[in-house]
Parts: sequence; structure tokens; C-alpha cells
Amino acid sequence: MTRLGTDDDAEGARSVTPSVCSVPLVEISVTDELDLAGLERTRRVLNRLLALRPARLVVDLSACQVLDAAAVGLLLDTHRRLARHDGALTLRDPSERVRRVLRAAGVAWVLPVTSTVGTWPPGQAHPAPDHHRATRGDGRERIQ
Repeated sequence: MTRLGTDDDAEGARSVTPSVCSVPLVEISVTDELDLAGLERTRRVLNRLLALRPARLVVDLSACQVLDAAAVGLLLDTHRRLARHDGALTLRDPSERVRRVLRAAGVAWVLPVTSTVGTWPPGQAHPAPDHHRATRGDGRERIQ
């Protein structure tokens, strides 16, 4: 049986949603710039995904070349909303430019980052090694 609770979305509207995780994993790829101009569309998509109450939300940033302060705020809000229901947000494969923004914003320890480097199919070129990567004891990557 799923308990129902209320949750405030970014616009202040209240919705009835399950208060426990109901989906084990949701993955989304960001292929556009994640900046103020496109933030509302991204917010709407994330709100719909958060309504599923995933135990883990993976945001693939490998194709995203621009991330601004407003987008960092959206990611932090998404992290907070997931954590409130024992869910977790993970950022996957951000570019070095996006990593610099995350470091500058001081959120490198809050928003876990994973990398798929080393999982490339045989015969395909790997991206150049990133010497700024370090792995935490729990297997998640720390941005330096």
C-alpha cells in the first residue's frame, strides 16, 4: 500500500503524490543547453519525473555543454526533493566545462557524479582521460 502525501512544486502548486519511492530508476539525457532560457521546460520535465518518486534519478549531461547558475539551482532543488523521499540524484558524464561550473558553485560534494569512462565498446575510441576525477569510497565520483 502506498501512502499519499503532498508536495510543493517549484511554482507553489500542491499535488498528491506517493511519499515513498515507487520506481527504482529513471534516466534522462539533457541534450540542450541547461540555462535560464530553457530552464522552465526542463523544470516541467523534472517535475513529471519526480512525481514518479524514483529511488534514483540519473541525469546524463554528456551532451550538455552549457550549465548556468539557474540550472545548478534546479539540480539542487531536484536533489533536495528526491532526498526528502529517500531518493537520490546522480549526474552522469558532465563535460569539463559543466564540471567547472559545478566546482565554482561549490556543489561538487552535494551532487554526486558518475562516469561511464571505461565502459566503451571495443573498437571505439575513449575520451581523453580526465585527471580531475577522483572516486569516493562509495564508488561515486568527486569533482575536483
